[in-house]
Amino acid sequence: MILLTHYLILSALLFVIGVGGIMINRRNLVVLLMCIELMLLAVNTNLVAFSHYLNDLNGEVLVFFILTVAAAESAIGLALIVALYRNRGTIEVDKLDSLKG
Repeated sequence: MILLTHYLILSALLFVIGVGGIMINRRNLVVLLMCIELMLLAVNTNLVAFSHYLNDLNGEVLVFFILTVAAAESAIGLALIVALYRNRGTIEVDKLDSLKG
């Protein structure tokens, strides 16, 4: 039987992997966006686990709103990355620090 603590441990591992990915890899914007999405997935896992544990649907409804915002963030982020790559020829964060056009 899967308990609430199993979901919380999985969620904590996902969140730590996401934070670790952001801290370790500061060069590639695509990987940074993937790490942010992984952190949002960890939060969603927590919300669904507590919602099921407490027999309350509010957490599951909130997950749909978070998924909608995450999808919009991914679409806008990827569009910005494509525009940056077309203008600068790279998506490495270290080379994007100047404001020159």
